[in-house]
Formats: sequence, C-alpha cells, structure tokens
Amino acid sequence: MYKLIIRPLFFLFDPEKIHHIVFWFLKIAQRIPFLSALVRKMYVYQNPKLEKELFGIRFPNPLGLAAGFDKDAEVVDAFANFGFGFLEIGTLTPKPQSGNPKKRLFRLPQDKGLINRMGFNNEGVEAAVKRLKKRKSKVIIAGNIGKNKVTPNEDAVSDYLNAYEALYEVVDFFVVNVSSPNTPNLRSLQEKEPLTKLLNSLQEANQKRSIPKPILLKIAPDLSDEQLLEIIDIVNKTHTAGVIATNTTISRKGLTTDPEKVEAIGAGGLSGQPLKDRSTEVIRFLAKHIKGAFPIIGVGGIHSPQDAKEKLEAGADLIQIYTGFVYEGPGLVKRILKGMVRS
Repeated sequence: MYKLIIRPLFFLFDPEKIHHIVFWFLKIAQRIPFLSALVRKMYVYQNPKLEKELFGIRFPNPLGLAAGFDKDAEVVDAFANFGFGFLEIGTLTPKPQSGNPKKRLFRLPQDKGLINRMGFNNEGVEAAVKRLKKRKSKVIIAGNIGKNKVTPNEDAVSDYLNAYEALYEVVDFFVVNVSSPNTPNLRSLQEKEPLTKLLNSLQEANQKRSIPKPILLKIAPDLSDEQLLEIIDIVNKTHTAGVIATNTTISRKGLTTDPEKVEAIGAGGLSGQPLKDRSTEVIRFLAKHIKGAFPIIGVGGIHSPQDAKEKLEAGADLIQIYTGFVYEGPGLVKRILKGMVRS
C-alpha cells in the first residue's frame, strides 16, 4: 500500500513540506491511545534473538532511526510505535537556528536517494529537552549534538558541552556530529587536533557525572583510509564508546539521475542507495582494524533486509535507516527485523 499509493502521493509535493505534513499527522496519532496500539500491532516485531547489549545499554533490537528525521524530538512516541530499537534525535545545537535557505531537500527517485543541505535547522536543545521530559514511550534515545553555524570552530567545544549538559538527563547516549557537509567548515573538526580536544572535553564532563553516558562519534564516508586509521586512534585514546558510520556523502559518483538535474540541485549531502556500498566499505575497514575494540553503528543505503544483512556482516553491531524509511515505508522495520531472525 505504501509504495503503490502513499509514496506516489507524497512524491507529488516538496519533500520538506510533506515531511511537516506527516509530522502533523504523527503528532495527532501519538496522542490517540487506540491508534497508537493499532500501529504497534501492525509494525512492532519482538523476538529475544534480536536483543543486544552494547556500551551498557540493552537494545530490544539492533535497528534504529538515524538522526535528521526527528530533529527536535517532536514525535518520539509515534516512531517508537513503528518498532525501532532506538531513535537518534537531532542534530541539536545550543541555540535555535533556521538552517540553510530553502529549497534544501531533494529526491532522486531513480537512484532511491536524497540530497539535503538542511544545515542543522532545529529549535535548539532546550525545546527538545522539554518534549523528551513529556514522552510516554521508553524507547532508547540517542542525542546527536552539534555546533551553531555562527560559532567559530575554535569555540566549538563550548557548544558541544552546552548541548551535552542540557540533554544528559533525557537521553541514553550521545552522538557527536562533526561530519555533516552542510555547516561551513564543520568537517574540519574531524582533523586530529580539534577532534581529540572536543572528545576529551566531552569525556571530562561526562566522567564528572555519577553515571557517565556513552559518547559516540559520527564520521563522514568521504574519509581516506589514512584518515580512518587516525579516527580509530583518536576514538581509542579518548575512550569514545563507538562510531557511527556513516553520515551523508558529498560524492555524486555512480548516480543514474540526469547529471544536469544533479548539478542544478547543487551542494548537499547524498544519502540512500548511492551511499550503500561506500558506507559498508567504511564499516568493513573499521571492523578489520579495531578488532572489536569498540562498537560500530552502520547507516547508509539500507532499503531491504539484504542491505541490513550486508552491514551486519561487514562488522556493524547496530544499524540505522533514514532514506530507506522514506522510500520503503514503515513496514521496512518489521521486514528487516524478521530477516535478522531468519538469517
């Protein structure tokens, strides 16, 4: 039904506008008990074989919703009803910001991809905190944190610390985003010196807590092997809990969409099926070199149970979907989880 009726209807409209319309419906749905129960009955799949414990957290299943879908934690309860094992909110910044000028989200149906240059548009971390304090579901929440666009890189640590402190009581673990291509110069924070300083600063604040929470690093797919080896070294030395591989790519390699259309879209991070192979390569490279030193969350181009299997076989401990949810619909969650149990 989703692919035959709902998706063609959605794709008639601007992707960002339809995103807001869907969220409006989800906000209503999550407030209606019988409707929430119906959605859970349709989509939630539970099996003890799917349970997994990583960095001190017991996950009911290894499939999560990636950051960027519910940036402001507006419909956490609604997404919990679709059967995800965990949800990643954000990217959240200390102060609200509108993000980059519209139009900034584009579909590539021929490639089952998306290009976005949203630019960390969010209502600010405090707005998300208020919503999370009111949530009814107990789904595991990851808080993805970043810096405001106007904050220079030399002052970035303070932004990440502010977001960490605000979110500490309402999330289960943190994700440090230094890999989005849509905030000017953000990716330079992946370089050795600034990244080490940032992660050490966050860990210092974290260790002052009575119960430190896991802090993970989200990396770009466009890093070279040498840069990935450096990332591994930094993660180990800063005692970072794990890595999320990967964010969106700036590459346009292998697209079948008309090159003129792609060029007209312009800058932005590419996600979906075109990212699948590269993100899997990064996961496999990391897994080979870390030898179980820390967990990997795999994300990028998962549109089917087979795609999920490839990520797990490459070395991912958990996986996430985003663009696949757009193209395949909410039923994808149950299909992937059932596939995991069968394999």
